[in-house]
Amino acid sequence: MSRRFTFFTVGLTSTVTFLVGLIVAGSFVPSRAVSETRPDPPPLTRATAVTAIPTINGVVDFADVADRINPSVVNIDASSVTAEQRRRRRGSDDWFDGPLGPDPDGGRQGAGSGFIIDQQGHILTNHHVIDGAERIVVTLGDGRTFRATLVGADPAIDVALIKVAAGSGLPAAPLGDSTKLRVGEWVCAIGNPLGYVHSVTVGVVSFIGRKLFDASLDDYIQTDAAINFGNSGGPLINGRGEVIGINSAISSRASNIGFAVPINQVAAILPQLKAHGRVSRGFIGITLTDVTPDLQRSLALPTSRGALVQDVGDQSPGDRAGIQPYDVILSVDDREIWTNDELIREISARRPGSAARLGVLRDGRERAIVVKLAERPTGREEGDLIRPDRTPSRPAPVDRGDARSAEQRLGASVRELDESLVRRATIPPAIDGVIVARVDPAGPALNSPLTRGKIIMEINRQPVRNVRDFERIISSIRPGDAVALYVYDPRIRQREIIALSID
Repeated sequence: MSRRFTFFTVGLTSTVTFLVGLIVAGSFVPSRAVSETRPDPPPLTRATAVTAIPTINGVVDFADVADRINPSVVNIDASSVTAEQRRRRRGSDDWFDGPLGPDPDGGRQGAGSGFIIDQQGHILTNHHVIDGAERIVVTLGDGRTFRATLVGADPAIDVALIKVAAGSGLPAAPLGDSTKLRVGEWVCAIGNPLGYVHSVTVGVVSFIGRKLFDASLDDYIQTDAAINFGNSGGPLINGRGEVIGINSAISSRASNIGFAVPINQVAAILPQLKAHGRVSRGFIGITLTDVTPDLQRSLALPTSRGALVQDVGDQSPGDRAGIQPYDVILSVDDREIWTNDELIREISARRPGSAARLGVLRDGRERAIVVKLAERPTGREEGDLIRPDRTPSRPAPVDRGDARSAEQRLGASVRELDESLVRRATIPPAIDGVIVARVDPAGPALNSPLTRGKIIMEINRQPVRNVRDFERIISSIRPGDAVALYVYDPRIRQREIIALSID
């Protein structure tokens, strides 16, 4: 028995010794070691950086993002000569009378950023960077400088397309999908702020779909990645190293609130910019708002979706087709519409002159209206930037009984429209109602769009011709009810529907 045990022990020892020798020599590796040991990744090259951005413990390494996109980012210098400078140049050379100051012939100069999008030398930037420029100079990431030509521009969303003849081999930035962005996602901005070329900043997406200038078209990405003067036109980049926006604007009241045009909005107009140099958008000529819960209650609407018509422009395509205020547009060519933004995008994407079949809800019944689209006017209206006048005003004398009750319920006092006021404000003859004289700083109207100077024409679709009508209608509404005010704003010459809850 002991001899057999001795033989077994010697054999087992020999086998273990043999295996250990193989492992040490490197000719055999146990299968478990293969699954637990991860080989080091290959060193990054330009080719691999284009296809993948590595992460460190799941966190994006923005050093690799910057390495990927930086060669595509360019510096743009734009200059022009004003009419006054041309007049001076045609006159005498003796243009100064006193001590030598700034050269009046120096011209207007501006600087910004941009990024290359293809091998043909097309570069995207902001319209305001090159607006009115007679000379555009582009400096590439490798230091080469080229004169650029303007291919096309779209002032409505502040985008311009320029081109340089730099030959082949240009480093084009990959374009991503801005519809996949999420609030809180990390992003990176690259540009030339204040002349500091190729500066890189990192932050997160703070908001998606911000409205700044034109509520019907704006769809800005808000970010806290630092954006400063000179960053305009530069790319906003996601963690995969793809451009998802064009940096366009900053808040004048904060240092960490910047805005970028979504790249999908830009990509949609690129074919028109390349082919025609401008963008044509379909246009109905109506003012819209979403169907909010308060509007649905106050107007007794059977639906919570759609685009609610507030105003219809005179002689506009919508006016000629018979669209009316309070109509709710539910579909375009049988495609469902949930918000007014959806309707605007759908109509803007269509060619002027084409026809659209709208599904409209009016007075509880659906109907079809065919409208022939016109071309959307270019530029931004001044009314988009007008701020309400908050200077206190003294209302006209009214009865203290019902007037006080109505004012407390709505949180606003009103006065009659007199002839002098109609003349001063150039109010159209068709506008009839009462003007808001004061908004209660502690009332329900304070945080609403109802401001001093607006004219209330209807309440819950009941006409308001004078103060007595106003008091009667408001006094009949119970606390907690929602009311819909149909008002006219003389400052922007536009009608709108405002929903309020009565205290």
